[in-house]
Amino acid sequence: MNTTTAWRKPPFIRSARMRILLWVLAGLYLITALNSVAIDWSRVAEGLTRGWRFIAAFAHPDFVSRWREISEGLIESLAMTMTSTALGVLLSIPIGLGAARNISPTPVYAVCRGFIAISRAFPELIIAILLVKMFGFGPLAGMLTLTIASMGFLGKLLAEEIETADRSQLEAIRATGAAWPQWIVYAVQPQVMPRLIGLSIYRLDINFREAAIIGIVGAGGIGATLNTSFDRYEFETAAAILLLIIAIVMLCEYASSHVRRRFL
Repeated sequence: MNTTTAWRKPPFIRSARMRILLWVLAGLYLITALNSVAIDWSRVAEGLTRGWRFIAAFAHPDFVSRWREISEGLIESLAMTMTSTALGVLLSIPIGLGAARNISPTPVYAVCRGFIAISRAFPELIIAILLVKMFGFGPLAGMLTLTIASMGFLGKLLAEEIETADRSQLEAIRATGAAWPQWIVYAVQPQVMPRLIGLSIYRLDINFREAAIIGIVGAGGIGATLNTSFDRYEFETAAAILLLIIAIVMLCEYASSHVRRRFL
């Protein structure tokens, strides 16, 4: 009588004692980490009460009391989003071309990769704080923040797309004696354009959500109004703002899906 046993993947650590020791060490580290966190249970109870008030405010959001500030903040956020996305896409193209190792000389590659690394090293909130200090409160700092973030985001992904482009198509166009601009237009652009369009739409969505966050530090947009509502415990107004943000994000998602089906 033949018996077969199902194959089992061997454990990553073959020694059973070593596995037990690692689990014990991980448990001790978790206990130590939890004990190092100072928890004020009275503050937690108070926060839970306020949190419940905020959640309950979604049942009756207040769109009327501060509609002027809300509408102005939304318009400002949308303007920042559209402007920063357009500038970010335009400026990311030369950066992406320069950051692609297969088409750029080493000095240009190093400079462009360095810019991408620096722009991606700092969160948008940190960049916004710096630019607010430089240019003052208002949408200019927010627009510049989102533009820099878009350049780093799109430049990196565009460069990676260029580096994975079909080499045979690149070499075929180059073999015709095409100049460098012609080579980019006829060999590189057709391969990366669908990806660039999709990434640009995705970045538009990100920029609107980030515009609501950086407004908290004074970089313009609806974030300032939202922060003021929380500071004043106007949870109904805050709920109304968040519902509007969710509605606009969902609208952007629907529009981006339509654009992808139409052009990609």
